[in-house]
This record gives sequence, C-alpha cells and structure tokens, in this order.
Amino acid sequence: HSVMSRFLNVLRSWLLMVSVIAVGNTVQSFRDHSFLSQKLYTGTPDYVNGLQARTFGIWTLLSSIIRCACAIDIQNRTLYHITLWTFVLALGHFLSEAFIYKTAPLTIGVMAPLIVASFSIVGMLIGFQCKVEPQEAVGARQKKRN
Repeated sequence: HSVMSRFLNVLRSWLLMVSVIAVGNTVQSFRDHSFLSQKLYTGTPDYVNGLQARTFGIWTLLSSIIRCACAIDIQNRTLYHITLWTFVLALGHFLSEAFIYKTAPLTIGVMAPLIVASFSIVGMLIGFQCKVEPQEAVGARQKKRN
C-alpha cells in the first residue's frame, strides 16, 4: 500500500467517526433543544426552540449520511465533492454565527465543530491528491486491459 492509499483509509475512518458523532448530535437535537442553547448558540439562547433544534438535527443527519456514504465509497468523485461541501457549509455556518450574527460565541461547544470542519476540509483537500479520479478514467483503463 502506498502512503496515499493509507491516507485515504485514515480519511475514511475519520469521516466514519465524524458521521457517528453527528448521529449523536442529531438524537440530542430531537430529544432536548436546550442542548443547542447550552452548547452552541449561547449568545442568543432564546432564539433556540424545538423547531430550530429539529431543523438543525435534520441538517446534521443529512451531513452524517453524506459523510458515511463517502467513507464507504471514497473513490466516488461527485460524492467526495459533496462531502467536502458539507464541511465548508458547516464551517461557514459556525463562523457566521460566531462573528456576524453573534449567536454562537467561541465556546468549546462552537470551537469543536469549527476545528472538525477545518481539519476535515484540509484532509479532504489533501485526499484529492490521492486516488480520487473521474469514473471515465477508471473505465478507460479497464477497456485498455481487456
């Protein structure tokens, strides 16, 4: 195994771990919306209600499903791009809530998703250098062998 394929395996494990943690956050968002006002949106806890928490939970669950699917099929270029975007959107959301809307001051609860999103973006950008290639190239190689 090359260093690059080992890197992709580490990235797959990371995506799976982040995905599992996100399912936990989803369950928490549905169970008790005070989780969000106490951990994330501490600047304006009165903005957090059940509807907002469930919406956050669904968004988190969708991100989790996408990241898990990418961990399973990391060679799928389209899925890889979409997964990268889930982290870009999360980073943008938490940065804007922290610095523009002032609903999520930089507590440990906000720093954690910022660090995870940043680390994931960097990892996925490095992963591009590995073996993620268009399906056409894979198909062309298969035809050459036959």
